[in-house]
Amino acid sequence: MASIATSNPSSASSSGNGANYRGAFSIMTSLFFLWGFTTSINDILIPKFKVTFALSYKVAMFVQVAFFGGYFLGSLIYFIISARTGDPIAKIGYKNGVVTSLLIAAAGCGLFWPAADMSSYGMFLTGLFVIGFGLALLQIAANPYVTILGPEKTASSRLNLAQAFNSVGTTTGPLIGAYCILKYFDPSGDQGAAAVKIPFLIVCLMFLALAAVFFFIKLPHVGEGNTEPGAGALKYPHVVLGFIAIFMYVGGEVSVGSAIVNFLGQPNVAGMTPLEASKYVSLFWGGMLIGRFMGAVELSEMKTMNKQIALVIIPVICFFLFWMLHSWDADKHAFDFAAGWLIVKNYPLMIVLCWALFQVGRGLASRTLFIFSLTIVVLLLTAILCGHKVAMWCIVGVGLFTSIGWPNIFSLALDGMGVLKSQVSSLLVMGVVGAAVLPPLLGKIADTQGLQLAFIVPMIAYGYVAFYGAIGHKIGRKNFPAQ
Repeated sequence: MASIATSNPSSASSSGNGANYRGAFSIMTSLFFLWGFTTSINDILIPKFKVTFALSYKVAMFVQVAFFGGYFLGSLIYFIISARTGDPIAKIGYKNGVVTSLLIAAAGCGLFWPAADMSSYGMFLTGLFVIGFGLALLQIAANPYVTILGPEKTASSRLNLAQAFNSVGTTTGPLIGAYCILKYFDPSGDQGAAAVKIPFLIVCLMFLALAAVFFFIKLPHVGEGNTEPGAGALKYPHVVLGFIAIFMYVGGEVSVGSAIVNFLGQPNVAGMTPLEASKYVSLFWGGMLIGRFMGAVELSEMKTMNKQIALVIIPVICFFLFWMLHSWDADKHAFDFAAGWLIVKNYPLMIVLCWALFQVGRGLASRTLFIFSLTIVVLLLTAILCGHKVAMWCIVGVGLFTSIGWPNIFSLALDGMGVLKSQVSSLLVMGVVGAAVLPPLLGKIADTQGLQLAFIVPMIAYGYVAFYGAIGHKIGRKNFPAQ
């Protein structure tokens, strides 16, 4: 039975030394960036398709149903194959798994061209389903690979750092996607579905280029998982509860992100146009960028003084980058810092709160997950009870505090699972089906009771994530598999 590498680098092949681990990690971050970029564009497609195809909130949310339904099916198939015949990654390797998944995602993007020509919402959903299927396989390979490229006790730090590059993609995706889809390729607003053809062709080419890069590069052969059949991952309660936590976390996160454009467009909140609101979608995902970089530092083995310095420098630098990013006027090809300041001026209050919560978390993945998730529950409750700018900033601020959710849940569930890591990973990735279930539920409530009250859906979801951080991750943690 092949074994997952532990903290000793010598457990890898002779080529797998520390320098190669750093090089491999650097290359893997490009994957995290690209799937984050692609995922966040869905938040622009929802309001675009809602208008183009005259959809209700519930039906518009089928964008997420299709995309994350592909995630679910991809990870479910992987789990079944793993249980019946042994882990596929152990047979084909991480590298081949990555290349295959990138090609599948590229094929999904390619379907957007005929979908636009046919003006078919169903065909668009098919393309999104195929993209999600490919990205599920990509995550199954990439997440455990990142956790084993070094000591297990710093796995949360590495996964937070990798997910920070995912957040670089989710921060730039809404801005670039909104400009291209809502403005550049649709200047008059009457192009309809045709406006998405060129943007997704470019994304398709990006997937193909990255597949070619991974096909030709060499990656260190760290132990690649369980080669024996059996659903061993289901024997561990903390893993099953971790699956539910991923379901709730991703479902809650995507529900909020999907609703921001329409929420900020409501007269009792901000009355913004979709293009104006897309800038705050970027800020929502940008908060995840800040939080994950800070999380990578806080959960690392850096000296205390260096940690504190980094925890101040990182958000300050990111904030000024956000200010510049939101100050760029694409029409005038110049910066308008006054306009950018109006967008980001209230965000430092959220950053200060985030810094304070990291201090309370004390570098513990479980404690930080509990504190941050509980904070989100409070923010969502406030958004439900209040209106105007208070509600707006509570919703935008959720991105900052949800940042460490995925990597912390993932690392807590993978901790100590040895040869079962890839199978556990497939089970956890299956949990992203929450993003196909909770957004339509939010949409159904929004159609009948109003969008503001509908935020009770992610509020309950994050309540469960807080439970996993406090108690759930400790249940049944005994008799771990062989390392």
